[in-house]
Amino acid sequence: MEIQQRLVKFVTRANWILFFVASIAGLVLLPPDFARGIIFGGLIVTVNFHLLYRTLKKSLRPSRLASHNSILAKYYVRFFISGIIIFILISGHYVHPLGLIIGLSVVVASIILATIRELTKQIYKEAI
Repeated sequence: MEIQQRLVKFVTRANWILFFVASIAGLVLLPPDFARGIIFGGLIVTVNFHLLYRTLKKSLRPSRLASHNSILAKYYVRFFISGIIIFILISGHYVHPLGLIIGLSVVVASIILATIRELTKQIYKEAI
């Protein structure tokens, strides 16, 4: 169970760190609509990740196991709301689509970093 907790903790921290680094880099180096895309995309995906974590943590407690239908319903409601927000941001020309894609990739990047980190730990552990 230790590895799962370590991964979730690392991904959660890395989400916010990558989000802030990408946002600041976007604000300093890129046009405003591109930077807004990174910021809004990062916020959407990071908040969704935290809400999913909270939903799963509450629903999978042994004392209050929730049905998989309620978990899926919450997931699809979040997905639908995110889609509406993304549609409004792109159709209203508030953000640059490529910046939005970069922002939406924050969680994927943090999961990849966590995987690489754990794999290197396992490789070095076996080498010793």
